Amino acid sequence: MRTDIHVGIFDVFIFLGVFQGLLLSWFFIKNVQNKRKANLYQGLLLLSLSLAIFEEWLNNTGYIVKLLSLTNFSESLNFAFGPLFYIYIRSSLNPDERRKNWVHFIPFLFWLFYMVFAFIQPDEMKYNSYIETKHPDWGYLEVTTRISDDPLGIRNYVNQLVVIQLVAYIGAGIIVLLRKFKSLNQSLFNTDNELLIILRNTTIHFLMIIAILLATKLYFGMKSDIGGYLIASYISFMIYATSYQVLNRSDFFDKPGSFFPFPILKYQKSSLSEDNKEMILTKIRNEMEVKSYFTNNLASLSGLAKQINESSHHVSQVINEKLNKNFFELLAFYRVDHAKKLIREDRNARLTVEELAELVGYNSKSSFNSAFKKYTLKTPSEYRRSLSDQ
Repeated sequence: MRTDIHVGIFDVFIFLGVFQGLLLSWFFIKNVQNKRKANLYQGLLLLSLSLAIFEEWLNNTGYIVKLLSLTNFSESLNFAFGPLFYIYIRSSLNPDERRKNWVHFIPFLFWLFYMVFAFIQPDEMKYNSYIETKHPDWGYLEVTTRISDDPLGIRNYVNQLVVIQLVAYIGAGIIVLLRKFKSLNQSLFNTDNELLIILRNTTIHFLMIIAILLATKLYFGMKSDIGGYLIASYISFMIYATSYQVLNRSDFFDKPGSFFPFPILKYQKSSLSEDNKEMILTKIRNEMEVKSYFTNNLASLSGLAKQINESSHHVSQVINEKLNKNFFELLAFYRVDHAKKLIREDRNARLTVEELAELVGYNSKSSFNSAFKKYTLKTPSEYRRSLSDQ
């Protein structure tokens, strides 16, 4: 076996994009809360893209020869990109929507299981598969197999199937997006709606991926992966652009921060047992969901603790550990959720934004707007319009 290794500037660019993508996907998936299911699908999409370009990096540099067991490990993910993109678009526009999304991943699951036939093949066959796509001028190894890596004879059509599925799902996502633009009387390239701008730009990026995919396949042939580094480079660019957007929207720079913050074990000496934590959590939820403590415009951690007859320290600990929030995030979550309910019930739009803010416990319209947009990516007025246009 030849083990030539070559690392160029594009390979460095892609390699760094892989790790940036894995890190980003972890943060998106970690922050699936407040009915923001779109974060989950965006995180899974980033994770899938990162794994796919990692395999391309292994193939393009030649490191795959040293890790032949990983040959084609991301092939099944090709059937996840389209569904993840489509569901991300749909869940971003309709965060309260409830659908059985798992059916969209049946082709991905089928291909994942079907790839077992390829994974169990000897290393010599995997090496031949590698040089067939990357170095067809190298010599092939003799190999004898007892079980075919493609018993149904369908792997020869995988590229065509992927393109068809991608086009279908991206087309469906575009239709959903265009309908939303139309319902809000917004122009595709002239809108001030931040969410629509984000989704429009994401769609353009995926259309570019399809264009590059088609162009490289037509130029190098459907069975060749030689042009894959162009797609991987573009995906890496997308990951870097997403990272910039996340950092640009972060509130980190609004607060003082250190270069190397040491973890502070705030509750290391806490005497609370798990049973006590669950009991306090139940009392917190009852106070919020039944007694609507969050509507009090003077709501505070100490006030909540007094209402449920617990210490502020213990209440703060339970909110942090059990709900992964601080008190003010919890307060904002309940207030925004209640505001959404009031908007849905106020079919004649009689309540003004100021009145809504007051009803859910905010003292100012600006604070209410900021919190509402943080959790829904829409202002209260935009959210109301989106409901009326459904």
